[in-house]
Amino acid sequence: MMDSMEFARPVLDWFDTHGRKQLPWQNHPTPYRVWISEIMLQQTQVATVISYYERFMARFPDIQALADAELDEVLRLWAGLGYYARARHLHQAAQILRDQHGSKMPLDIAILQELPGIGRSTAGAILALAVGQRQPILDGNVKRLLARFGAVEGWPGQARVQAALWELAERYTPVERVADYTQAVMDLGAMICTPRRPRCEACPLAGNCAAHALGREMDFPAPKPRREAPVRAVRMLLLRAENGEVLLERRPPVGIWGGLWSFPECPLDVNVADWCRERWGLTVMVEPPWGVLRHSFSHFHLDITPTLVRVIEQSGVVVMEGERFVWYNNRDPASRGMAAPVQRLLAALVSEL
Repeated sequence: MMDSMEFARPVLDWFDTHGRKQLPWQNHPTPYRVWISEIMLQQTQVATVISYYERFMARFPDIQALADAELDEVLRLWAGLGYYARARHLHQAAQILRDQHGSKMPLDIAILQELPGIGRSTAGAILALAVGQRQPILDGNVKRLLARFGAVEGWPGQARVQAALWELAERYTPVERVADYTQAVMDLGAMICTPRRPRCEACPLAGNCAAHALGREMDFPAPKPRREAPVRAVRMLLLRAENGEVLLERRPPVGIWGGLWSFPECPLDVNVADWCRERWGLTVMVEPPWGVLRHSFSHFHLDITPTLVRVIEQSGVVVMEGERFVWYNNRDPASRGMAAPVQRLLAALVSEL
């Protein structure tokens, strides 16, 4: 059985020549800076993350700044990265760190894993990359690399497979140059041991890779069992007042686009004018709906039917600005976190004026 240095030495030699060493979070890699980068990099490509990371760090250079900020501003700077629970968890965790840990990241992996949004691999990456603590990691790239190297059968989402991969990650993590090794295995998975067309001829581990020896590189790891993604359909009301302002509603803190501002929604089968009168005391003119806009998430498709609704008169129940609703000036926009489809629809509304 190969020991840690037999595995790590060729990986580190490859990294010294080919690895990525100029990424923004590698400059002065504090636990905070590494934490932000690791959360952003979850399910997001490095090339996409770089500009978001730089803007985010410019505004929130430390835990205190992030903790003291309004969630709206955090979500606004996150808009476009998707998976918005990551941003909410960052904000929640920063407030816990401010209130309970003096605005410092604890260097104890068990304590880190108690924070919102930080699992075992993310906690390990923070400690390994920032302070050189010997902690294994198992992000998506490393799962693929180890599954192929050890010919580990099965989908990594299964507990049995996950446990086998963690055992390999623990075995091969060296004692020395832990930060370099951690970055190296992530780079090797991202750049060489890619999901499609792995570049085995350039891989320093190819000579000992079980999947390569079997000629079965594409069989590992096994894909997630396929299930047809369901489709949800909603009608979004583009409620516009005579002065051009548009009614926005803050979404609940959990669920899709949690905490972001969006358009009010109503069922597809209701009379929109009646809905607006009963719900908000608004007399409206409803225009024909726009074409359906599909937005796909990892686990379902959302079909949005945007419907422009012009407010003629407001009486009875008055829509109050506050925590839940706001009249939004599309020509003089305030800083509010919105999902990409909402931003696109707001931009389309400008052309309607």
